[in-house]
Amino acid sequence: MPRQARIDAPGALHHIICRGMERQAIFRDDVDRGDFVSRLSTILLETSTPCFAWALIPNHFHLLLQTGKAPIAHVMRRLLTGYSVKFNRRHHRHGHLFQNRYKSILCQEEPYLLELVRYLHLNPLRAGLVSTLEELAEFPFCGHGCLLGRRASSWQAVDQVLERFGKRVTVARKQYLSFIAAGIEQGRRFDLIGGDLVRSAGGWQKLASLRKEEPQLKSDERILGDSEFVESVLRNADEKLERCRRWDIDLKELVQIVADKLEVGSEDIRSGDKRPKRVAARSILCFWAVKELGCSTMEIAGLLGITQSAVSRSVQRGQKLAREKGWRLAEWVNA
Repeated sequence: MPRQARIDAPGALHHIICRGMERQAIFRDDVDRGDFVSRLSTILLETSTPCFAWALIPNHFHLLLQTGKAPIAHVMRRLLTGYSVKFNRRHHRHGHLFQNRYKSILCQEEPYLLELVRYLHLNPLRAGLVSTLEELAEFPFCGHGCLLGRRASSWQAVDQVLERFGKRVTVARKQYLSFIAAGIEQGRRFDLIGGDLVRSAGGWQKLASLRKEEPQLKSDERILGDSEFVESVLRNADEKLERCRRWDIDLKELVQIVADKLEVGSEDIRSGDKRPKRVAARSILCFWAVKELGCSTMEIAGLLGITQSAVSRSVQRGQKLAREKGWRLAEWVNA
């Protein structure tokens, strides 16, 4: 069965699960864990990717990330590749470290964000790495202690989580801790780690009754959310795919087409150079990538190494330029 494409979008919330090959340990000691956290923090800060929750278990890890300046696939590729190389070199091993592809579930922010924060941060307790909530607060390889103020973390979205529990930090932390404690008896929640309407609807029995009332309920294993959310995500993903199919080119190919027609190097477009010809190339690229290929400003920002607001400004310049010059993508693609 062919792999399903990753689904991503600006501001999208992702529950990521990654396991070791044959359930073997991917963290053998605190040196490994420290290297992983160091790489993770660097990459998240560089890509402005918010992290709401995280937990490292010996043979897997969980992350709750929101798409920032770079696609989540780009973030994860950097993280996993760099860590694997270092791990293999340090432990004198060869071959793949991680099992298949990591699992990425696109989640509806409400009502799942806080439920996922709680589920992820209780992982070390469920795995037996700690025995009590107090020990969990001191466990250094989980985001729970950061939310309680036990450790500082410049890369974890602490404020964005605590503000959902109260305006004053002390009150918010107390409410958060009560919320975490109430989740201990829930155990392993399959409704949060599989990612489809079966789980978000409340299980197979409830879904069966819902289907009788609403036969067109949408579901997808890559998405955690209600039917309307699932349908919206899939519709947007299909629209982008259809546009790419219409032109039969992707974003990187578009870069080369624009570079060739405007007689600049493809790397010049990515360089941020302010010379008029290169600004024009970058502007027309952004305009056609957004309007014709259906790319997100986040995706383009990741490719060009600029902010999403800079991409939006380039789209406006590109639209004006294309109109003034009479440039059409169809003519450039088929030239």
